Amino acid sequence: EAPLLDVWFKDRNSGFAVGAYGALLATTDGGVTWEDVSDRLDNEDAYHLNTIIEVKDSGLFVVGEQGAMFRSPDWGQTWEQLESPYEGSLFGALSTGEPGGLLAFGLRGHMFRSADFGGSWQRISLKAAGKGELEFGLANGAVFKDGSIVVVGHGGSVLRSIDKGQSFSVMNRPDRLSLAAVAMDNNGRLILVGQGGVHVSAPTDASLGQQ
Repeated sequence: EAPLLDVWFKDRNSGFAVGAYGALLATTDGGVTWEDVSDRLDNEDAYHLNTIIEVKDSGLFVVGEQGAMFRSPDWGQTWEQLESPYEGSLFGALSTGEPGGLLAFGLRGHMFRSADFGGSWQRISLKAAGKGELEFGLANGAVFKDGSIVVVGHGGSVLRSIDKGQSFSVMNRPDRLSLAAVAMDNNGRLILVGQGGVHVSAPTDASLGQQ
C-alpha cells in the first residue's frame, strides 16, 4: 500500500526495493515474489527510504527521510545504521566509482561526500557563479562512462563534477522547472527529465535546446 521509491539488483534474480515508511523488500526470483525484510534495519521511526545504491568494493547504501543512513557490507543480509551529517531528508546517493566513495544529497542543496563507505563525511560547497550557496533541493543524479557526475534538482539545478564529486559546477536552467533525473545519450548530451518534460542539453550548457 506504500510507494516504492528505488530498486537495485545484484544480478538477474536477486535484488532489493526500498520505499515509504521504512519499506525494504527482497527478491531472489527476479521480482516474481518479494519478502518484507524491513526488520533488518534499525528504523524504529519508519523513515521513508528514498535510494539504494551499490558502492564500489564496499556493499549497499541506503539514504532517506530525516537524514536516515544505512549500509550493508554483506550485500543486504545485515545493515548498520550510521550517524548522518545532516538531519534533513536525503533524496539521493551515488557511488563516485572509487572504492568506498559515495555522495549523498537532498534538501536545500545539501550534499556530502564520503571516501570510506559512510564512515565520515565532508560537506560539498555548491555555489553558482555570483549567486551564493545553492538552496534548491537535489533529487537525483548519474555517473557516466567518462567519469563525470551530474546531479539535478529543483529550480532547474544541474550540477556537474569531473573530479569524482570533490567539487561541482552549478547551473540553473532559465525556466527554473524542477528536474527529477538525468541520463546521457550516445553523443554525450544530457537528457534532463522533470517538470517541463524532457530537455536535451550539452554537458556544460544546461540551457541549450529542448524537445
